[in-house]
Amino acid sequence: MLDEVDFFAANSSNWEDRLKVIVDLMRELSKTSDPEEMYQIFSRRMKELLYISRSISISRRHLDYPNVRVTRCSLWKHRVTPWENNSILPVVSGGILAELIYGNNPVVLDDLKIDRHDPGYYYLEGQRSLLAIPNYDDGEALNMVIITREESEGFVKSHIPELVWLSNLFGRATQATLLSKKLKKAFEIADHEMQIVGQLQKSILPSKLPEIPGLDLAVYYHPSMQSGGDYYDVFVLPKGRYGILIADVAGHGTSAAVLMAITHSTVRTYTGSHYPPGLLLSYLNKHLAMNYTKHLGQFVTAFYAIYDPERSLLTYANAGHSPPRFLRSSDNVRFALEGKIGLPLGISERAEYHEESLQLVNGDQIIFFTDGIIEIVNSEGEPFGIKHLEEAISGYPVGAKEILEAILEKIGNFSQGQTATDDQTILAAKFFKPMQLPISSNRESAEYSVCGS
Repeated sequence: MLDEVDFFAANSSNWEDRLKVIVDLMRELSKTSDPEEMYQIFSRRMKELLYISRSISISRRHLDYPNVRVTRCSLWKHRVTPWENNSILPVVSGGILAELIYGNNPVVLDDLKIDRHDPGYYYLEGQRSLLAIPNYDDGEALNMVIITREESEGFVKSHIPELVWLSNLFGRATQATLLSKKLKKAFEIADHEMQIVGQLQKSILPSKLPEIPGLDLAVYYHPSMQSGGDYYDVFVLPKGRYGILIADVAGHGTSAAVLMAITHSTVRTYTGSHYPPGLLLSYLNKHLAMNYTKHLGQFVTAFYAIYDPERSLLTYANAGHSPPRFLRSSDNVRFALEGKIGLPLGISERAEYHEESLQLVNGDQIIFFTDGIIEIVNSEGEPFGIKHLEEAISGYPVGAKEILEAILEKIGNFSQGQTATDDQTILAAKFFKPMQLPISSNRESAEYSVCGS
């Protein structure tokens, strides 16, 4: 092992030996990501190079003058990890330790003399030379390493700048590793919570779509995170009608999932009339704006349709949502179910929602979707868009399940594995005369709906 002078006194003749010491240290440190193990490795190597008699680490973090916490001491028989056992570490008040760390600068004492009544006497008794190296945080010496020797004038002053530099660089690296460890733990906790939120959210969505006379349905749902803000629902209404709702909460993650759950609860507890569909949207809008979204800058887009099997009629209203695409195979007509689009839910209590109606004929296809579908991009940044969505079903698939399969295949070929940045929901519907339902029945579509991912 190199002696102190050889290592810290750089010259042209010893650079290879010095480099070897540094490389060996860096390799050893690179094998661990644990901050305590990193400290032990660095401390051991420095003691070998400096021939230290004693070392003490002190801190004034979260303390007021003249209080000082002793975080490590080579005299202690048992090792203590400061960032895990901070509350059991001794705190001393005043004396040489306070003078050193609150002084905010490196200090070297060639002939140390300490009074036995000084709070630091236990730690420094019998030592004749001292080097105090501050470790800075936000410009202040919140931590300090004190190394001592039993002989006077034990430290070469020309080596002190490099020691201060090394100590602070290592201190920053240790802090970064410690922060990374804390962030990882916090992320694991947050990820677990998000998974629970996602499971709760999926339990809110229909586990099975109802069988509707003349209408074949299938759904695909995939959040961009463990939980998301997309929402769909299909429910039975009075007089043999059925409600079809698709909604998209602005944003992603937990906040969007919570607002989605509130929307679901509000829909399911609504006791007013669903017909015409603008009534439900108006109720939802006022409830959200008054109680949740108005002062938070959040909103919900929604498209609500009521299907009347007896009249083969679809009546709908739109609250700022992407209009569903309609395709009629008999004469190759395709258009958006637009009408008059109202404000998204939760922006203004005075928003109004007007209805439109569409007479359905055999073979009609309707694609309800959220923005996450048409905003999927390929490797060149090109969005999927309405054009590709319509191309996917230009062959007029047999039933709703086949419609979904065609769209998802088109998306897969287009995106080429690009990660989705928004939640994705597709609700496909194909109208058939009641006696001409295809092999792909509502029951099969409903089962398909819960495995879209």
